[in-house]
Amino acid sequence: MKSVNVSELIDFLRDHGLKCSFAESLTGGMIASGIVDVAGASDVFEGSIISYSDEFKINVLGVPSEVIKEKTAVSSECAEAMAAGALRISGASVAISVTGYAGPGDGPDGTPCGTVYIGYADRNGSGSQQMRFYGSRDNVRKCTRDFAYDLLYERASAL
Repeated sequence: MKSVNVSELIDFLRDHGLKCSFAESLTGGMIASGIVDVAGASDVFEGSIISYSDEFKINVLGVPSEVIKEKTAVSSECAEAMAAGALRISGASVAISVTGYAGPGDGPDGTPCGTVYIGYADRNGSGSQQMRFYGSRDNVRKCTRDFAYDLLYERASAL
C-alpha cells in the first residue's frame, strides 16, 4: 500500500470530486486533525465522529449491540459497522473507521496491545483490515492514523 502524503490525499480527493469522513475510536480525532491541518481540507472533508465508548458506537454510529457483545468493539465487524455509520451520517464518498487497543496493556479479553481494525465503507461496499502495530501508545495511534490515510487513498482510487 502506498504511504500517502496528506496534502496529496486531499488534492486527489478534490481532483476526483470525492468527500471523506471518519469514525475514530483509539485515535480520538488524530485522523481528522491531520486532514484539517492542510489548507483546502474543507473541499473534501465532511467530518469525524469520535466514538470512544461502546454505547456511543451503538447509539450514534448504529453499531449493533450484538456485535459489541459477541465480537467486542475491537473486531472487524465493529470496524465495518462504524464505517457504515459514518458513511450514512456524513453522506461522504468514503468513510474510514478505526478501533483497537493502543495500550499500554492488552485488551480485557487478552487481545494484544497494538491490535487495530481499520474499516471502510463506500458505494462499492465495506470491509476491514486487521493490523498489529508495536511500540508506545502514541506510536500505535500514529501508525493507525497513517494506515487510515493509506486505506482512504486506496478506496478512493477504486471509485
